[in-house]
Amino acid sequence: MAETEDLVGEIEALGAQLSAAKSSITKRFIGQERVVDLTLAALLCGGHGLLIGLPGLGKTRLVETLSTVMGLDGARIQFTPDLMPADILGSEVLETAEDGSRSFRFIEGPVFCQLLMADEINRASPRTQSALLQAMQEKSVTIAGQPHPLELPFHVLATQNPIEQEGTYPLPEAQLDRFLVQIDVKNPDRDTERDILLATTGVEEEQSTQVFTGESLLAAQTLLRRMPVGEAVVELILDLVRACRPEEEASPQIVKDSVSWGPGPRAAQALMLTVRAQALLEGRLVPTADDVTRMAVPILTHRMQLTFAARARGERLNDLIEQVAAQVTHIEAAA
Repeated sequence: MAETEDLVGEIEALGAQLSAAKSSITKRFIGQERVVDLTLAALLCGGHGLLIGLPGLGKTRLVETLSTVMGLDGARIQFTPDLMPADILGSEVLETAEDGSRSFRFIEGPVFCQLLMADEINRASPRTQSALLQAMQEKSVTIAGQPHPLELPFHVLATQNPIEQEGTYPLPEAQLDRFLVQIDVKNPDRDTERDILLATTGVEEEQSTQVFTGESLLAAQTLLRRMPVGEAVVELILDLVRACRPEEEASPQIVKDSVSWGPGPRAAQALMLTVRAQALLEGRLVPTADDVTRMAVPILTHRMQLTFAARARGERLNDLIEQVAAQVTHIEAAA
């Protein structure tokens, strides 16, 4: 009983800390509460986020603010077609000492940080993307056969422009699957845009304050994994992920007709973690079925692909996932 009370107290304290972090972030990133929640969820779960949105929507500003609030050492890389792996990872240089002796010294690249913004990641060549993939998955890089571990926590927040695709290299499925969530950043409504206009064109701007440290974020990630998840929520996660695979016998007909490939087991793992983060961000101790439904699109969209015929019919993957999630939730509730 004492252990349960201690866990509840720790979760409540973390919830209050997250509330303070959200308040500090929204001083500079105005009106995009869902985007902030999903980004914080990615960090709480120890994962990476893929931000998709038009230029000028504040994606860079969000990452810079997160770096301050979460107390993380941040870095930014502007991806271009001529960017080489060494430009990200670092390289060994031959140095000559005063006595004439020579030796190699490793110079760290910008990936040696705690929060990396990979701006327009799809503009880099597959060779460079694969170099970043190792860092994302293994939290270390290999230079000249020698491993170099990255400092923990380590997170990548990458951005993509959804319109300009000329001269880009679409991310391969293996790398897309490494991103815990896909975060769609949309244009603000009129009232929000007015607030942004007034807040960013004056003499002074609001400044964010540090709430977390690297150590406290690691502790929060461990605590998140200790949060209980009900059996009904676990079963709903499994049913939803499996229902989105066209090869499954029990998947809905709309999935069989419109989806060419569906999510793997990593999607279920991502849902299991992010529903806990969603509950925490809303001040609750236990995730519910509604959390699974709300996290379905950010978790599954980049792990699925519509068939050519479905795209020709104008179908949207987001709509399909929402329809499947509603159907699966209804079946679970009836059972």
